[in-house]
Amino acid sequence: MEVHEYASHDATGLRELIASGQVKPQEVEDAARHALAAAHADLNALTGPLYEPALAHDPDGPLGGVPFLIKDSGPVARGTAFRLGSRAIRGVVAQADTELMARFRAAGLVTLGQTTAPEFGLSFSTEPVLHGPTRNPWAPERGVGGSSGGAAALVAAGAVPVAHANDGAGSIRIPAAACGLVGLKPTRGRVPVGPAAGEIGFGESHEFALARTVRDTARLLDAVSAPHHGEKHQTPPPARSFAHEITLRPERLRVAICVEPWSGVAVDPEVADATTTVGELLEWLGHTVEPARPELAAEDVVEALMLGGIAAGLAVLRGGRGRRPDPSLLEAVSRAFLREAEAATAMDVLTLLDAQHRVTHPIGAFFTRYDVLVTPTLGQLPAPHGTLRYDDPGQDARGWLRRILEYGPFTAPFNVSGTPAISLPLGQSRTGLPIGVQLAAGHAREDLLLRLSAQLEEAAPWRERAPSLFVG
Repeated sequence: MEVHEYASHDATGLRELIASGQVKPQEVEDAARHALAAAHADLNALTGPLYEPALAHDPDGPLGGVPFLIKDSGPVARGTAFRLGSRAIRGVVAQADTELMARFRAAGLVTLGQTTAPEFGLSFSTEPVLHGPTRNPWAPERGVGGSSGGAAALVAAGAVPVAHANDGAGSIRIPAAACGLVGLKPTRGRVPVGPAAGEIGFGESHEFALARTVRDTARLLDAVSAPHHGEKHQTPPPARSFAHEITLRPERLRVAICVEPWSGVAVDPEVADATTTVGELLEWLGHTVEPARPELAAEDVVEALMLGGIAAGLAVLRGGRGRRPDPSLLEAVSRAFLREAEAATAMDVLTLLDAQHRVTHPIGAFFTRYDVLVTPTLGQLPAPHGTLRYDDPGQDARGWLRRILEYGPFTAPFNVSGTPAISLPLGQSRTGLPIGVQLAAGHAREDLLLRLSAQLEEAAPWRERAPSLFVG
């Protein structure tokens, strides 16, 4: 299999070729290894050499033989090293698979390596001091978003069709928007989370993946979303498979559209126009569309997100058995969140949980009146490298959260509420940069989001658009 042929297929297409015997799994893996080497040379999106051999997996799984990558976000896969994007973490190896990794293996995904992420996953850019900036295949002088930036770069470049990602404030959807991909943040409890996020993440961190097509997103969600008895937050299984849902035409929906963020920060006119165009398309498709949004206080979102930041700090401290990492090897924002984690009292956490409730309740009420909310994903076009300076001296935790929410003001409320949201690559700037549009829905309504996403993918297809740095 030639690299250009490999890159022309999504995960579903590759699995169909393997299942029909038209190509052998080893041919697909060999093509993926060549594609990854070429893409990484341009994009700086892998944390180290590819795994040799690939991690064990079930070749007969529903995605058997499909190349895959995991994110440097903690102990994910047994026997693999991780660094959380940090110079301060060295020589640490995962002792067991997460439940989600076990499901990736059972699905048949062929895990070939690990993707870059910002230190501790606390940025909307992927520019850790440890690895340097990951470059955007659409415009190498611009960033890929964060924190699942390496995954987004390599999926967008055609090196793999899907890759592991996670999302604590927008870290799946923002890289999807910056790199022209489909990025679903599932409902809280739909997909198992890792032990650190599951035990102390306060329900704001969500695990899944990035993809180029809606059908791959649906098929992978089917493969990994069965209930897990170890989860604190359970979401019931859907009545039908998600892959089946996308074959159904959505009913006439009540759609709200919003291009002005809760914080009042400015939105790039091209981003706002792309979102408005999607609203017009939805109206043309027969849905009822009107301006509306949940009433939220921007500072409540910041305070609620402090829960996730404190959880990240506690996970690092717990992983070091209470020993603080060498501050000289940490970036400035990481030091700030570790200070917050060490100083936090039970009363502090309760106060932040109150803010979480003040965000969650209006969103829940909003989705009793509307089926879907449409917003931009990012408030700006993909940012040039160095725009979000994680290692600037003097950073404090809340100031940093306000800074990244100026860049990506629309995604975080749905982490706080635990409701699903998806970014779709429905727009492009005048200079050809991708623009993501976010669709959000009520609790456990991934079925509705995926049906509507499939309808939009058919009406405004993006499959033939490719960045300048594309391996095919």
